[in-house]
Amino acid sequence: MNIIPRSASGWTIAVFGLLAVLMGVTGLINPDTLLVMLGFEVLDERAPGDYTRTFMAASSMASLNMGVYYLVAAATEWRPFFLFTVIFRMVTFTVFTVLVLTEAAPDRFFGVALWEGLGAVATGLALWFERKRRASVPSNP
Repeated sequence: MNIIPRSASGWTIAVFGLLAVLMGVTGLINPDTLLVMLGFEVLDERAPGDYTRTFMAASSMASLNMGVYYLVAAATEWRPFFLFTVIFRMVTFTVFTVLVLTEAAPDRFFGVALWEGLGAVATGLALWFERKRRASVPSNP
């Protein structure tokens, strides 16, 4: 199996996957670093019943797993998966933006929304251009 993406859309998926793996590992090793990056307050001491660290570990593990899925999809040029990510990354962009606008999340969290939205647009455009290019190339009989 070739692990290097063979298309522009594959590269957009691979970059997102690699960053998801890195953020997942970061959150597992040092969740406070990830909290600061996302704009959340880091407390010196947590109250009983505060499961922030548990949630960070679970989210970081999910990010790590998702990143691996994206890397496998990029390596195998699984184009239906690429399209699927465009749709759901736009949903994620919308939900995360609403969280910031309603002040349920700090302003810095909009960076995550923006990353999702721009990544979805980049993958969507790459898929569109690749499909146009394939349609314009005559097939050999």
